[in-house]
This record gives sequence, C-alpha cells and structure tokens, in this order.
Amino acid sequence: MTDEKANEKKKQFINPIDPDKITESPNSIEYPHHLGSAIVKPEDKGRIKGNAMAAMESQTDMQLHQIYEQMQLLAEQARKIEKRKEVSEIIYAAEMRFQPLINHVYHLYQRENGTHILSLIPPEQTQFSKNMSNWEIIASVKLLADHTWEILG
Repeated sequence: MTDEKANEKKKQFINPIDPDKITESPNSIEYPHHLGSAIVKPEDKGRIKGNAMAAMESQTDMQLHQIYEQMQLLAEQARKIEKRKEVSEIIYAAEMRFQPLINHVYHLYQRENGTHILSLIPPEQTQFSKNMSNWEIIASVKLLADHTWEILG
C-alpha cells in the first residue's frame, strides 16, 4: 500500500516550473542554473580574434621596423666602405713623398692643377706655406692595417 500512496503523491504533484526552464543535465547549459553557480558569459569570438590580430600586427610591425633599422645600418656601413675604397684609390694614385705608416694621420689635398697629394701637414697649417695655400683639402685620413684609409674628416 505504501507504493500506491507514493504513486498517488507523484501523480498529484505538479511542478510549477515551466519544463522549458529546467534540464536533466545542468552542467551542459550555458547559463547558471542556481544562485551558487559560477557566472558564465558567452565569448565574443569577434573581439577575441580582433585582439589577437591587433597583437599580431603590433608584433610583426615591431619586428619589421627592427629589420628595417638593421638594413639602414648595413646600407650606411656599405656606403662608408665604398667611400673608403674611393679615397684609398685616390690616395694610391696621388703623389706621396714619404712612406705612410699604419695608424698615422695624413691629409689628402687637391692642387690647383687637379692632381692629388698626400701630406703630413694638417689643413690648419697650410696658410704658412706659399704653395699649399691654394690647395683644397679632400680628407684627413688614417692608414689602417688592411692598407685602406679611414676617413677622419
């Protein structure tokens, strides 16, 4: 008889909650199912992708800028080497009345007639010499160990 009474009570009980609002497996729903549940917010996939794209663009732009700066540095180094080569060619074609020594400073001048001469006399002292007063200073140079010339000014 107790089973009959239990069945009658079950039949008599009518759940006041709308059946569309309840679930048999509450862990599969995308919203909290009771007051103590953790807050579940749907992900904004467009915003997540947008943030990821912005971070990626920022990072790659920074890396491209670093590569560009390195290229600029290499190009500047190449220009300096090219200039050293040009000056070295002029010096080796110029008149030299002495044997240049490594790590010593010399001065390359162009005479009025267009020829070049390598001298020990710095530009600030050329006014004391009659024949050097009209010479144009091309560069002050230092002989390097590889027999190229570093341009000092």
